[in-house]
Order: sequence, then structure tokens, then C-alpha cells
Amino acid sequence: MQLHDHQHSGATRDDERRVFRAMLLTGGFMAVEVAGGVLSGSLALIADAGHMLTDTAALCFAWIAFRLARRPADPQRSYGYHRLQILAAFVNGVVLIAIVAWIAIEAVQRIREPVEILGGLMLAVAAAGLVVNLISFAILHGGNRENLNVRGALLHVLGDLLGSLAAMIAAMVIIVTGWTPIDPLLSVLVALLILRSAWMLVRQSTHVLLEGTPAEIDVSQIKTELVDGVPEVDDVHHVHVWTLASGKLVMTLHAHVCDGADGEQVLRTILSICRDRFGVAHVTVQIEHGSCPDVA
Repeated sequence: MQLHDHQHSGATRDDERRVFRAMLLTGGFMAVEVAGGVLSGSLALIADAGHMLTDTAALCFAWIAFRLARRPADPQRSYGYHRLQILAAFVNGVVLIAIVAWIAIEAVQRIREPVEILGGLMLAVAAAGLVVNLISFAILHGGNRENLNVRGALLHVLGDLLGSLAAMIAAMVIIVTGWTPIDPLLSVLVALLILRSAWMLVRQSTHVLLEGTPAEIDVSQIKTELVDGVPEVDDVHHVHVWTLASGKLVMTLHAHVCDGADGEQVLRTILSICRDRFGVAHVTVQIEHGSCPDVA
């Protein structure tokens, strides 16, 4: 006997609009930074421009994921398209790690073979980039930061912001002292700052894609509270909890009930506890009166 409680809410339109605006800003300024990096000879600007190129693609992917997540479930995808947001977050994290590796390799080459850098042009382009990235960051920061898709987009823009700031500092050092190694050195520093956040994003999104138990859920506590809170239930087993998308938890469980118990009332009580106590709105419960037929 099963009862389903469906309370799915689609990806918010507000988050979708914020990601779209940030995508337009990032993509629009990317061409300017590419030109500025080539003309000035700055690795910091070129690295940030390359970062902005991938960020534009990543933000586009995040936006598409939000759009597709609103599509209704179909026979092939019974849970709908919510997981696309997690997939977008995973791809964004992997791309960020790849960018960090590229910046590190390029920086080593620049330190070995320094090139001439036009500090004035570099400073002007970096300052404009900082303004654009601050606007994009403010747009995304106002969204739902519990959503992994939004967090992935926010990390990309944060990386751009740090890159522009590092390029400005490097440009000022070059203008004042003429010491060009500051350019690749600061590029590596920014890359390392990005790396930790990118790795955490990949870990969290991978955990969701592998249908791992959410960090805030204690399965043993669920079993205890259901047995203690529902007098007709004497055993709870085969409990599985996973994240469909950020903020959307799913649970299945088997509940063994005493003879003569009102199965419908037991189901409603279990659903109420799972929803109110553990925040799981989509629960599938299998009621058992005898031995469990599922031995797996």
C-alpha cells in the first residue's frame, strides 16, 4: 500500500531572471576584456577573459537548466527535469577546476618568459571589468543561495570579480615598479581562491547526483521518531532519502504495523511527521502487516 505526497515547486522565476541578466553582462564585457588582454599583453586579463567566456557558457547552461526544470514530468522522466539544475552545478564546478589548471600552467610559462605589459590599458580594462562583475555579483547574490545552480553561477561571477581585482592590483604594481611577474603570480593566487569553492561545488553536486543522503537528514532518527510517534508502527526499515534538486527531498520507506491498525490513518501520520519534522514533502510509504517481501 502506497501513498504519495507531491508538493514540487518549480525553479523560481526570480533566480532564472537573475542568472539571465548576469549572463548578458558577463558575455557582453568578455569581448572587451579579450581585446584588452591581447593589446596590453596581460595574462591576468587574458585569464579573466577566458574565465568570462566559460562563465558565459556556464551561466547560459544554468539559465537553460532553470527553464527546463519547469517542464512537467513525462513517462520517461517521472520526476521531471529538476536534476538539470544539479547537473549544471556539477559542470560549472568541473569547468572552474579546469580553468584553474590552465591559469597555473600559463602562469609558469609567463614567469619563465616574461612579456611586456601595458599597465595603463590593463588597469582601465580591469577597472571596467570589476564594475561589470560587481553588478553581476549583486544580481546573483540576491537570489536563492541554497540552490546549487545559483551557487554555481555565483561562484563563476565571484571568480571573475577576483580576477578583475587581481588584474587591477597587478596593473598598478607594473605602472609603479615595472615588475611584470606580479601579473602571473596574482593570476595563480586568484585561481587558488577559486579552486576550493569549485571543489566543494563538485563534491556537493556529485553527492546529489549519486542520490546520497542529504547532510541534514539522520536516517536512524527518522526510524526512531516514526516508531515512537506512531503507536501502530512497530518497525521502520528500507528508509531511503535523497535530493531531487536543491530544496526538494524525496523519501521512501517501509513501515510494519500492528494487526488491526488503520492503514490510512497511519499513512497520514507518517507523512505529517516526515513533512513537518524532517522537511520531506514527497514520501512513498509501503505499509506491511507481515514479513517484508523485499529482502534486498
